[in-house]
Amino acid sequence: METQKPTTGKFAMNYGIILGVVMILISVITYVTGMALEGTQWPQYIYYIIFPVVIFYAISQFKSRNASLLSLGEAIKIGVIIAAISAIVYIIYGFIFNYIIDPDFMNQMKEVVRDKMLENPNMTPELVDQQMVWVEKFMSPVLGSAFWIAASMFFGLLWSLIAGLVMKKENTHA
Repeated sequence: METQKPTTGKFAMNYGIILGVVMILISVITYVTGMALEGTQWPQYIYYIIFPVVIFYAISQFKSRNASLLSLGEAIKIGVIIAAISAIVYIIYGFIFNYIIDPDFMNQMKEVVRDKMLENPNMTPELVDQQMVWVEKFMSPVLGSAFWIAASMFFGLLWSLIAGLVMKKENTHA
C-alpha cells in the first residue's frame, strides 16, 4: 500500500492559518491590555520568533509525511504559502477590527506615533509632519495590506530557503 504524497499548497495552508491566528491573538492581547496604544513592541517580537519556527516545523512535518524526501522547491513553496496565507488572515482580521470593532483605533495610533516622534529632540514639528505623511500611507488599507503581504512573503521565502537547504533530501533512486 503506497502512501499518498502530500501537496505543498494544502499542507502549507493549514500552517498559514495557524500563523495568522497567532498574529491575531498577539494583536488582540496588545489591544486589550492597552499595550498597542502605548507603543509596546515586545509582543511583536514573539511573532518574529514564532514565524520561522512555524515555517521550519511545517517543512519538517511535510518531509516526514513525504517519505523523508524534500526538495528545495517544495520547502520554498511551503514557506511562501504559509507566509502569504498568514498575512491574508491577519489582513482580514485587520479590516474587521478597523472598520467594525474599533473604527477610531487607527486615528489613535497615528496620534501615538506623532507623539513618539515629537519626543525626539532631533525631530522638528515640520519633520514630524513630513514623516506622518508616510505613516498615513503605510496605515492605509491598500498600501498597508500590500506591504504586509510582500514583507511576509519575503521573510517566508528567506526562512523556507534556509529550512530547505538544511532539510533537503531528494530521491536518489528516481
